[in-house]
Amino acid sequence: MAQTTQKTKIPVAELRVGMYVSELDRPWADSPFLFQGFELKTEADVRAVREVCQHVYVDMTRDMRAPPPAPPKKARPFAFWKEDAPPPKPQRRAHIEQEIQAARGAYESTSSLVKTMMEDIRFGKRIDTQGAKKVVHECVESLIRNPDALLFLTQLKHRDEYTAQHSLNVCVYSVAFGIHLGHQGQALEELGLSGLMHDMGKMKVPLEVLNKPGKLSNEEFALMKAHTTMGRDILMSARESLPGAVDVAYSHHERIDGSGYPRGLDGAHLTPFSKIVAIVDTYDAVTSDRCYQNGRTHMDAINIFTEARGKTFDANLIIKFIERIGIYPPGTVVEMSNGEVGVVVEVQPKMKIKPKVVLILDEIKRPRAPRQVDLSKLDLDAASQPYVISKVLSNHAYGVDLARFNRERILEKAAAEAEAAHTDVVREAQDKLGIEVTGAH
Repeated sequence: MAQTTQKTKIPVAELRVGMYVSELDRPWADSPFLFQGFELKTEADVRAVREVCQHVYVDMTRDMRAPPPAPPKKARPFAFWKEDAPPPKPQRRAHIEQEIQAARGAYESTSSLVKTMMEDIRFGKRIDTQGAKKVVHECVESLIRNPDALLFLTQLKHRDEYTAQHSLNVCVYSVAFGIHLGHQGQALEELGLSGLMHDMGKMKVPLEVLNKPGKLSNEEFALMKAHTTMGRDILMSARESLPGAVDVAYSHHERIDGSGYPRGLDGAHLTPFSKIVAIVDTYDAVTSDRCYQNGRTHMDAINIFTEARGKTFDANLIIKFIERIGIYPPGTVVEMSNGEVGVVVEVQPKMKIKPKVVLILDEIKRPRAPRQVDLSKLDLDAASQPYVISKVLSNHAYGVDLARFNRERILEKAAAEAEAAHTDVVREAQDKLGIEVTGAH
């Protein structure tokens, strides 16, 4: 006699190792899973199902290790942070001048791989998932040591390379945000991979639509929106399973009020990674130069998110993103109260409104010898007044060229000058102290 099955519908938040998934909340063809029915053997299997589905059916006759789970006390699917939790404590890390070279290597190798993957997709080749995982791992390691180095490099934007740079930047922002939310290890790598691959479907959008400088027609906009579905299909065809990335590619334009696309899902049906990438995707898009618009300032983006909080984006995540990104993120061009202009290079975790700044223009906006000042300390200007930021400028204000700033290693040169000046002051003080001690005897 055939064994009788006992299918029970449960939300994915209740899944655990040992259960047998017999049916999904969607067709098997729309999922990254190869088998129509499988046992959850590891926590990674559980996480993979949670990232794709909202509920599943389990066969209780094939779950012999545990009774059916009790209903959760509080229905909060995808809860992965505590609303009342304090911000994560700042960790000891390398200084940016120590990390910047490794960050450049990670950024350049990731940028090169993204461009290669996009070309492969255009020509119908399979994507290099192993290569993608390797470069994401490098980015995660750098961001853990010092997030400001890679966050600074995200500001080196070129209008003509927007799509590739955008994918890279979303990877970096997603991991930095994930660290702030308390994610670790494999979760960070999966989040970074999801950010890196979220827009791969755009490689199937005609270039004349993708790069059109004017407003898209209704037909063209429909083609553009299809990149989410095409991205899902591309990642599902990869040699290795990428469930988190598949879901993010498909869902990163959904909004919590149901106004997004392609399915019009609301917040209750979106995974945490999709909500995270939706925010950082929007942030980088708003602040980047594109074929049809100049990028807006960081503060403009913050204002947009403030208006959208709880409407189109998750309110708690928006608060935490603003908390993470701060007022003066690395790469921000700022004007000081005395008129000098500089670039923010590093943010103190406990004093985010008093970052390190490398000054590059004088009071009348002429190039000056670069000088690093630490606003958390008493660094004085020529008038013996402490340096204070007066306003945030656009990244191209007064001819500031962040790419040249990076290419000429101005950050490292200014840091070396600051260290040398500090050493000279210490030596001078020691010399004076030695003379005074000798005279006393």
